[in-house]
Amino acid sequence: MRLLIRVLTALLFTLAVAVAIVTFLPGQKLAELAGQQIRKQTGREVFFGGDVRFSLWPTLGIQADNVALANADWAGPEPLLTAGRLTIGVDAADLIRGAVRITELTAIVPHLNLETRADGLGNWVFDPVATGDATGAASEEQAASFAIEAVSLSGASLRYAAHGQDPVEVNQVDLAVLWPDPNGTATVDVTLRPTGAPLRVRGEIGSFRRFLAGEVTSVGLAVEAGGGKARLDGRADLTGAFDGRVTGAAEDTSAVMVALGQGPVEIPRGLGRRIEFAADATYTPDGRLSLRDLSAALDQNALRGAADVNLGKDPLQVTATLSGDVLDLSALDAAGGSGTPSSAQGWSSEPIDASALRMFDGEIGLDVKGVKTSSLTLGPSRIKISVENARAVMSFLPVEAFGGAIKGELIANNRNGLSVAGNLSFGDIRLEQALGELAGYDKMTGAAQGSIEFLGVGNSMRQIMRSLSGKGSVEIGKGFFTGFDLQAIMNPQGGNGGTTVFDGLKASFGINEGTLTNEDFLATLKALKAEGAGRVGIGAQDLDYTFTPTAFSGESTNGISVPVRISGSWFDPEIKPDLTKLVQPQLENAEEKAKQAVKDKLSEELGVPVETEEDLNKALKQRVEDEARKQLLKFLGSN
Repeated sequence: MRLLIRVLTALLFTLAVAVAIVTFLPGQKLAELAGQQIRKQTGREVFFGGDVRFSLWPTLGIQADNVALANADWAGPEPLLTAGRLTIGVDAADLIRGAVRITELTAIVPHLNLETRADGLGNWVFDPVATGDATGAASEEQAASFAIEAVSLSGASLRYAAHGQDPVEVNQVDLAVLWPDPNGTATVDVTLRPTGAPLRVRGEIGSFRRFLAGEVTSVGLAVEAGGGKARLDGRADLTGAFDGRVTGAAEDTSAVMVALGQGPVEIPRGLGRRIEFAADATYTPDGRLSLRDLSAALDQNALRGAADVNLGKDPLQVTATLSGDVLDLSALDAAGGSGTPSSAQGWSSEPIDASALRMFDGEIGLDVKGVKTSSLTLGPSRIKISVENARAVMSFLPVEAFGGAIKGELIANNRNGLSVAGNLSFGDIRLEQALGELAGYDKMTGAAQGSIEFLGVGNSMRQIMRSLSGKGSVEIGKGFFTGFDLQAIMNPQGGNGGTTVFDGLKASFGINEGTLTNEDFLATLKALKAEGAGRVGIGAQDLDYTFTPTAFSGESTNGISVPVRISGSWFDPEIKPDLTKLVQPQLENAEEKAKQAVKDKLSEELGVPVETEEDLNKALKQRVEDEARKQLLKFLGSN
């Protein structure tokens, strides 16, 4: 008990002495002592331009108004730091011994003026004033005694001017640093608001003194922005350079991009609306980010590979080589509705959101096991995507699709309104799959090869399909149509149950204003051939096409033809023989035969050949003259 009382008495006595010292020591004098200590440790002058007063609680020290900390000699006249109010905390034990050791700095509404010179040195790197023996050991000893254990900046504004680059200004910055060991690790907590939304960085920096001097040190930092989180473990320096492992996740990538100072972008599901990632990362102060051993989960899709990103460019510059399983991009054109038409509504008139084309410029190589969209499904694919100024070119190198392969390019251009184009060649494409998924038409079966070029303009599927122009050709081996039976039309006893089976088919076509026209369709069938011509309304989803099958034709005979006209909607076409084309030639032939019979009879009656109307007129005139002469002679009684 006595020991306890003695300890308490000693503590109370110490407290009383400390209170007496800070009570009778003038505030201005204490400020001068603190200023000398700061100058000794930093080599910079401190200016107190306002009132200076004691503070006993919550910080033992002084509070000063309108304080400025001088800049480096090479950095110009503007102060490194100005603060409307600065609280300087001192160590009570040292104060009792008559020394002033600063342990805490708290600034309210400060302004930091940071810059670097050509060799990369920052104006925040201090040069302590040596005392006694001006050796490196003395300098190290002074640095070790520099014990600002806590720094707090609230509502700060910051101007950062890297040498040769435009200055960056940020407001509403909060900073808290705990640095209990001058040669040890510091705990930092920084909140930036580049666009109003908070971006918070918390963690540990090893050998903080060396870090402040511009050296590379170990770091472990957690970053939070827009609801996303990331973890950085590696080595970094004060310029922002980093090399190490990065992991992170975000439920709303667009919100994270806004918090980082990028513009708001509606990211389609499947391209990273929600993201998880991990990579070995290297970042340089000019905004270049290199990612290796990259794994990323973009919504339901997983990718692996490497990427280089230039965050200093607007838009982002991206170069990447990625691989993965089947990519599900079925929501990519969800804003524009389904790409497949319906009989009730036709092509969708909903606007297509193509803002994703402005997210980045660069080139991405993809090697995936498949790609699934709302309108088509691709097999194993090698794809290169190049984007420049909202114009994307997707190159197929090749792509397996619809049972065959496709090579060529697809282009989407959103520079001045949306347009889409393509230049493709294909082989062994199953038409029942391709036409069914792309156009909602599944009545033709067969393996096709050929080429197509097209261009469409508009901000909806309806506008694009009604504006299509282009050309192409197709050749198909054995296959069949469903819905009508040309063989049955030609031979009711030998049909195929409502299906037209062909041995081969070929055609070329042109497209203008959403309408496909064809004049050279030729299909070869058993014992007959079928020619065709007409139009297919891609935009209107209708058609008016005539097939003309010909049976029993040979070298000496034209055979029998029965045209079949297909017209109306894609989804419920009317199919019937075109009797006008069947009967008209017969009528013309009968008319010609009748005319010839009349000519033959007239020739017989008139006694002269009659082939033309002129021959007929001459013959009639001559017949009238002869008959008149004959009758006149008879009247006169002459022979």
